[in-house]
Amino acid sequence: MRGLYIGIDVGGTNLKAGAVDAAGRLLAVERRPLAFRDPEAFAADLADLAEAAFSAAGAGPEDALGVGIGLPGAVSGGEVLYTTNIPMEHVPLADLFRRRLDLPVLLGNDADCAAAGEFLRGAGRGCRDFVVLTLGTGLGGGIILDGRLRGGETSSEAGHLVTHVGGLPCPCGRRGCWEQYASATALIRQTRAAMAEHPESLLCRLAAERGTVDGRTPFQAAEAGDETALAVCRQYVEELAEGTASLINLLRPEAVAFGGGVAGAPEQLLLEPLRRRVGALCFSRHGGRATRILRAELGNDAGVIGAALLGRVI
Repeated sequence: MRGLYIGIDVGGTNLKAGAVDAAGRLLAVERRPLAFRDPEAFAADLADLAEAAFSAAGAGPEDALGVGIGLPGAVSGGEVLYTTNIPMEHVPLADLFRRRLDLPVLLGNDADCAAAGEFLRGAGRGCRDFVVLTLGTGLGGGIILDGRLRGGETSSEAGHLVTHVGGLPCPCGRRGCWEQYASATALIRQTRAAMAEHPESLLCRLAAERGTVDGRTPFQAAEAGDETALAVCRQYVEELAEGTASLINLLRPEAVAFGGGVAGAPEQLLLEPLRRRVGALCFSRHGGRATRILRAELGNDAGVIGAALLGRVI
């Protein structure tokens, strides 16, 4: 079993660790609730989880090549500069981890780790220039150029590209950021607004039956032909296309892959119209490289696999 990597994905409420072999295959997964107390205890929890993942794969730390940790925030080298859902700032997490488990440790932003995973084992296989956009609570982005991740201190914040000057306020301090219009959170807000204006819509019945509104609600109602839901989906695609086209015009990647829960929407309601609209907006319509619009392939495993193999793209 020698030659294993551990990837750890730090989520908002849970920790997930996976044992990955040198070929990028996920061999075992361990999960644990996030129970942050202080940085030292957090690092110890991560090390314990890594050992559990090794054990689940029938291996031990002596079989390890290294550990990668994906975090929702900014990192530099082995230091966490800040995290968005855990109270850590300027924490030497790699050093703290090695006090408990003495292995090589790399830190990465969670969206960057997802991009690394998709690049190496998912939708980006065979590309050199590749972007992953994750549609969740916010809008995350990971960028790989010429086979190397733009990570660490150069990590991108695609969701804070301004698409509406003077638009909705964003927690980052600016107004009109793309994620205020094209994240899953934004889609839910747009759906609720449509429901309030059209109480006869199937959107309302679906929400009542399920007791919630989430990123799937408008697409499910649109599949059934509900006109209000179709309008919500069309507007969402328009918002998503504007920022996507701007990124493509700037970077000209071979492919952009979309991940997160919203990306699982039916092709004919999300990716097909998105491809048409992005194609109309991109400069490549005049010539040059045409960027493919894809669905990410690894689902919730992208961050774990990417964290484990982070050393291959940095």
